[in-house]
Amino acid sequence: MNKDVLWKWFRRIGNLEAASFILLLGVAMPLKYLAGIPQAVSVVGMAHGVLFIAYLYMVHECRMQFKWPFWVAAMGALASVAPFGPFIFDKWLQKKQYAPQ
Repeated sequence: MNKDVLWKWFRRIGNLEAASFILLLGVAMPLKYLAGIPQAVSVVGMAHGVLFIAYLYMVHECRMQFKWPFWVAAMGALASVAPFGPFIFDKWLQKKQYAPQ
């Protein structure tokens, strides 16, 4: 895969993964526990799970293509379990020049 295309998809999937996590925690979980609508967690949770796996795959692919050290990829994986983590990781990659120019 072309490095520019890979980077574009990495950022897109990262943004979607982070947004789905925020939606899961901020909307679906309150709907389940406060309004008694468990279907919200089922739908948003499934979407987030798929995006989470896709994001981890993209971290792996970027590590291979861009020759990231293991610890950078590990930081990307850790970022995926924190709200806003992929947003922060993306900015950090650009600041530290691990992103393609």
